[in-house]
Amino acid sequence: MTRFGMGYDVHKLVEGRKLILGGVDVPHTLGLLGHSDADVLLHAISDALLGAAALGDIGRHFPDTDPKYAGADSMKLLAHVVELLKEKGYVVGNVDATIVAQRPKLKDYISQMNDNIARVLGVERNQVNVKATTEEKLGFTGTEQGISAYAVAGLEKV
Repeated sequence: MTRFGMGYDVHKLVEGRKLILGGVDVPHTLGLLGHSDADVLLHAISDALLGAAALGDIGRHFPDTDPKYAGADSMKLLAHVVELLKEKGYVVGNVDATIVAQRPKLKDYISQMNDNIARVLGVERNQVNVKATTEEKLGFTGTEQGISAYAVAGLEKV
């Protein structure tokens, strides 16, 4: 049985925070505001995986009202999602994700993001595809107020 899930996340850009995307510390003057490290890409992927397995969303598993997730590393949260999937008998088939950000340009960081995500998911590198796009200076991402990410994931029952 193959199952598919979709994920979306958005965080506001602010001063005084690191910009972490796909587990990569991306140099930028602004970072993402959130209870955890605010890695929108990993949050969208986690939601897509949880959705495909009908296991809710990251807010259910890692609530922002729980102090133990303050500043949490989203790579570790994603690893926990993978364990939940394994408990239910699923393996990741593939992940396809898009980061929406006007700046910074992300092309030099995409390969490392793909490697990080594949490693945590326990899949081959060719099963993960991260892309980045701008919104041509339109909307909240285009005016650099925030960054969003979309993800689709496929799971296989083993």
